[in-house]
Formats: sequence, structure tokens, C-alpha cells
Amino acid sequence: MSTSQPDASRPPQAPTGDDRTTPDDLLHTRNGTDVSPEDLVLAAGRDVTAKNLEWARRKLDEEGPAALDKLLP
Repeated sequence: MSTSQPDASRPPQAPTGDDRTTPDDLLHTRNGTDVSPEDLVLAAGRDVTAKNLEWARRKLDEEGPAALDKLLP
């Protein structure tokens, strides 16, 4: 049976049908903890290598935790 009312058990921001985009207000880039060079390397989609860890350390020294925010939504 089809109804014209939305399913009350589903939150209003939950994806429906083919819409699987997470609303901006539900996205979080950090949980308040320190950002490690490994976090930055992985967020950039790179392999954890000595060269990439050095890049991440320099970037964190220059930009601080905001370096991770720039990579993630």
C-alpha cells in the first residue's frame, strides 16, 4: 500500500531512493583530537611512506590541523 506521507521512522535528512549524499550538517572532518601525519597522508589518498609522512609533517607545521580540514569536506 502506498501512502503520500513520508515514513515517520526515517529521519528527514536520511537518503531516499538514489539520493545518497550526506548532508553538510552531518559531515565532520575531525573529532577534536590531534591530527597526526598518518591522518593527513591517508586523507590525501596517499600511501604511508617515509616521503609522504615528511610531506605531512611539513604541512602540519605550516598549517596546523586546518591542513586536514582542507583535504576533507
